[in-house]
Amino acid sequence: MSHNHPQHSGYSNIPVSEVYWNLVSKADKKFSKIRDLPYYQRTRYDTYFYKVFKVYTQLWKFQQENRQKLVEAGIKRWEIGEIASRIGQLYFGQYMRTGEANYLAESYIFYEAILTREYFKDGLYQDVSLASKQLRFFARFLTVCLVSNRREMVYQLVNQLKMLLDECRRTFQETDFKEWKIVIQEIMKFLKADTAFMNLRPLRYSVVLDLHPDCLPHVTDVKRKLRLRDALLCSYHPNEVKFAELTLDTFRMLQNLEWEPSGSFYQANLAPSTGLGSGAGQNGASGHSRVNQDITDPTLPPNPRKAILFRPSVTHFMAVLGTVCEELPSDGILLIYLSASGNSSHVISSPTCAGSSIGYTESLVRGFQYHSINSDSSPTGCDSVDHSGYAADCLHIGPHGPGGGMNCIYPSDILPFTRRPLFLIVDSDNSTAFKAMSGAEKGERAAILLSPVTSPTVESSQRSSGSLFTSFLTTPLQTFALLVGFAGYDVEKDLANKGDQLLQSSLNKLGSLLAAADSLDPVWAQILTDPFLRRLLLRFIFCRAVLSIFAPSMDKIECLPECMPCLPEVMSPMGSACQELVLEVANLFGVTNRFVFSEGTLLTDDSTVKTGST
Repeated sequence: MSHNHPQHSGYSNIPVSEVYWNLVSKADKKFSKIRDLPYYQRTRYDTYFYKVFKVYTQLWKFQQENRQKLVEAGIKRWEIGEIASRIGQLYFGQYMRTGEANYLAESYIFYEAILTREYFKDGLYQDVSLASKQLRFFARFLTVCLVSNRREMVYQLVNQLKMLLDECRRTFQETDFKEWKIVIQEIMKFLKADTAFMNLRPLRYSVVLDLHPDCLPHVTDVKRKLRLRDALLCSYHPNEVKFAELTLDTFRMLQNLEWEPSGSFYQANLAPSTGLGSGAGQNGASGHSRVNQDITDPTLPPNPRKAILFRPSVTHFMAVLGTVCEELPSDGILLIYLSASGNSSHVISSPTCAGSSIGYTESLVRGFQYHSINSDSSPTGCDSVDHSGYAADCLHIGPHGPGGGMNCIYPSDILPFTRRPLFLIVDSDNSTAFKAMSGAEKGERAAILLSPVTSPTVESSQRSSGSLFTSFLTTPLQTFALLVGFAGYDVEKDLANKGDQLLQSSLNKLGSLLAAADSLDPVWAQILTDPFLRRLLLRFIFCRAVLSIFAPSMDKIECLPECMPCLPEVMSPMGSACQELVLEVANLFGVTNRFVFSEGTLLTDDSTVKTGST
């Protein structure tokens, strides 16, 4: 074979460098078409992904087979790094579209190969554009490491990013690097909030620590079983903790709606991670054949698909919601998570309801009149609320200011989509506005979890560590410890492990009681067979029980979460099952005096301990 021609039957008469640049051009064009495609409408864009990935696979293989000749022809190492970076981006984008852990792991492999082989190092401080490529690489790799929970690598990258930025500012004095200083500030705030204590156990659903889906208790008389197929996650608060387009709250909720990759949590705790990419071949990361030994469990269903919306316009939010609903399978349920501020003012109590300690709260109303929701049937029974003169308020998913409702989500905005099964979580100081939805649905009754409108303590009301309610739904034990005054470093690992085992065991008992309850509403019955939604609901019950008898929030309706429809009486915060659970956890942490238990509440393992006087 001629030295000037590639060893490839398809390019026998074309110089290696020409073939290479033709492939690069082809790949660049296809990448530019897919780069900005939305993460929703996944099935529509599958063919796009496979086409662009096919050409990048071809390009990567070609440069590996002809590396020496390409180097002689003048190819630079950073150009190889650019290809690897694009492939890493493709994998991460496909992970965001599908939720499949394999894609996330492959993205990490390529990014780690770029780091270890220092593709962007040569000429870094002579070329500002090359320095910018390295900075962007660090930012993208940081996102991948955060989502895949590789904290050791996160800290390593942050340190390298700081050093690179300092050197760039000294070398390229005429260039403004303000935006990169903000990136570093963001990641530092994020890591300060999302501490090791908040990640003592995986936020993802682990079949080692959580009940296997096959072991979930049978639900009495359930007519259908729904599976969480899609989730729409949206968060907006001024000055909230975030990195890139991941806010702390959506970051935690994202993980809670996925399976923990098999064994990865325990492997990470047994020894420092060496990184999946360390097994890369001589020329860097290789392809799909090497991916993920034991990364996924074939007996588990796929992860739900998720669309994360960062500060969207309302029209974009509605478009995504409509698209996801249109694609929802017949056995599917859509989770909508909204974390945003509202216009709530003082609250008004209303008649109590079985399974709730204090009944409904009503926010002072603004906006449009409730009758504009125009339900064909009035709410009945437990969901009955006097809506005369009621005006629905809203959530702000963008800055307050001129433009009125352009940044506002109203309950009536979501009602048209209740023709499909919805599981709605509203975390807001104006969450009670969304109670107007209950009984006004357009076909399917929605399952609704509503946050407290305020926090019981000054410390927990600060958003520097994320929302208290979302934290209870995603890291319940850690949130309990922080609520009663512990700092993360005050909790010994053995105590945390005991607490986690106790809470998990107790929540499973509550789950069995709930599944067997005669008065269980069909709305809840049909989701209890889904492990993700069941876990969220049980953690909500724990959160409500804790805040209902926590001394600073007891009898303060604005400090308590609510759900619709109502849960059976056995799940009441004032009932023995919930109070005994809180007592056991409080006793383990030595903080029973921070709660006001009902007379006669006993520790289940020691009937002589009485706590009514605490």
